[in-house]
Amino acid sequence: MEESKLDSTRMDLDLQAVEAMLLATQDQSTYRHRFEDEFDATEHQHQRYNPLSGQWILVSPHRMKRPWSGQEEASQKEDLPEFDPSNPLCPGVTRPNGEKNPDYKSTFVFTNDFPALLEDIPVPPESDDPLFQTRGARGTCKVMCFHPKSNKTLPVMSLTEISTVINAWIDEFKKLARKYTWVQIFENKGAAMGCSNPHPHCQIWASSFLPTEPEIKDRYLREYFVIYGRPLLEDYVKRELINKERVVIENPDFLVVVPFWACYPFETMIIARDSRVKRINNLTSSQIANLSAVIKELTTKYDNLFKCSFPYSMGFHGAPTGEMLDYDDLHWTFHAIYYPPLLRSSTIRKFMVGFELLCQAQRDLTPEQAAERLRNLDGKKHYSED
Repeated sequence: MEESKLDSTRMDLDLQAVEAMLLATQDQSTYRHRFEDEFDATEHQHQRYNPLSGQWILVSPHRMKRPWSGQEEASQKEDLPEFDPSNPLCPGVTRPNGEKNPDYKSTFVFTNDFPALLEDIPVPPESDDPLFQTRGARGTCKVMCFHPKSNKTLPVMSLTEISTVINAWIDEFKKLARKYTWVQIFENKGAAMGCSNPHPHCQIWASSFLPTEPEIKDRYLREYFVIYGRPLLEDYVKRELINKERVVIENPDFLVVVPFWACYPFETMIIARDSRVKRINNLTSSQIANLSAVIKELTTKYDNLFKCSFPYSMGFHGAPTGEMLDYDDLHWTFHAIYYPPLLRSSTIRKFMVGFELLCQAQRDLTPEQAAERLRNLDGKKHYSED
């Protein structure tokens, strides 16, 4: 009898829970529909989905109204000399390892003197412990100087000089692509992004493994292609070209956008409009010329935004390499990502801390507002020419 009463009580509680859930759902639905009509993306916080990573971004535009009393960065020095005999990246200078740089006149590539990846090293033993797993990591790291002059950053280089840099990227990529699973070309510009040397240069790291970010992106690009039969970024380019509210620059071969899901205030992507371009080595001569043009125009706009040598971390993503060169890569489209940290001025940057580290990425300025600001800037004339 007592058991029967207990079952009856449980049933009543279950019914009450269901009724409460239905009422709550109805209330939430009414609440949602009432406020959907009032929603303004430039005023109200909301989340945006990144289909390349499966992550959500919190957008809080109302926070742009808050006063700033936090840390301010020193602006990147503008008065760099053409040549500094103490700078180990300059032509003819002896580097810390005792090797002397040639008197180079264009680009210069050498193996990093302090690489994060080495080619011939032992691999760790396999472990059966699920909490303490290791795996081998082999590779090589290179440094590429863009120009012999220390004060020649990309926005003030000529289109011909930038094309020379791109062709050097392609040459290095070809040398490494067959041997290594991933070849990452990247540039850290400015002390705010951890760059230890102001001479214009980039790095190329090639690894025997597919790193975390490319692995995640590869998975989501592949899943989208399986479902829709088209490359994700091909569809994304078409959608962005409809109303162009996030488009910054476009030419026949490339589109520059502030992504719908951008984390950093003035984050951008350069996306190949022809999705048959899977990797940087697929670029034709005309595509190289047009990539040079958008790199120069974008970096000029960046510098003109706060009238400073604009810091950023950027890199190219394309289909994996090594053994994967012969695998299906139809889901990929070649693109570049720029992550600049500056938020309000040349001295105020965005910090990914607190909620961003512990929960998810958050931004204040909307991507549409950021794109409008960049789009309206002069991309042809550098502010230093005034």
